[in-house]
Amino acid sequence: MENNKFIVIIPARFASTRFPGKPLAMLGGSTVIRRVYEQAEKAIDNVIVATDDERIFNHVNSFGKAVMTGSHHRSGTDRCWEAYQINGGNEDIIINVQGDEPFIQPDQIKAIMQCFDDATTDIATLIKPFDQQGSYTDLEDSNKVKVVTDINMNALYFSRSVIPHLRGIEKELWPSRHQYYTHLGMYAYHASVLQQITQLQPSSLEISESLEQLRWLENGLKIKVGITQHSSIGIDTPHDLERAEQFLSKQS
Repeated sequence: MENNKFIVIIPARFASTRFPGKPLAMLGGSTVIRRVYEQAEKAIDNVIVATDDERIFNHVNSFGKAVMTGSHHRSGTDRCWEAYQINGGNEDIIINVQGDEPFIQPDQIKAIMQCFDDATTDIATLIKPFDQQGSYTDLEDSNKVKVVTDINMNALYFSRSVIPHLRGIEKELWPSRHQYYTHLGMYAYHASVLQQITQLQPSSLEISESLEQLRWLENGLKIKVGITQHSSIGIDTPHDLERAEQFLSKQS
């Protein structure tokens, strides 16, 4: 890791379908995007926001650094690649932090960085152990993406279904009989790999599960996983923002 140069890029769009203007929404006296930015800065001093909106661009540049990207991008991954190039393209590893994760923890960013201690890592992401006292109903929630890995902590598969299947055991007992892992959607890429994946066509598994990372696995890329104990608290809707306010109040 010491030989790699890292950059955090935070994609941020104004035109969210479920929550327009989300990056500029106020949370505990600060905007959502500013909270994400300042949390990332606690781990690494090289942080930029990638946006296609002048309001976000001007706001971020009042306290940090933003770059203006095109409005045609289909995903935050594509936006990250353009922002990386605009910014000079001098880093080895790009860390893609979601712009709606105001409670991202510095040690999560450090954990994803450490995945590149393994020189064979193409892409890195994070997983969280599922509570073995938790319920099967919670585990089978299709919004909780499950992950299985090999013994070297490389991802074998991601699924909205519960994997692995425990044959001959009542489903209600599955959480207590096996350590399941759920996925947190933060990624880091070698620069050459990020360029490569922006050119890949959607794959059959990706389309089946609606999970972009399956496209990368199908194309033979190695995804290393780091473990975090922190839950993800993303903001997709105004209701999520209310929940985030309550969480922030409890922390205070």
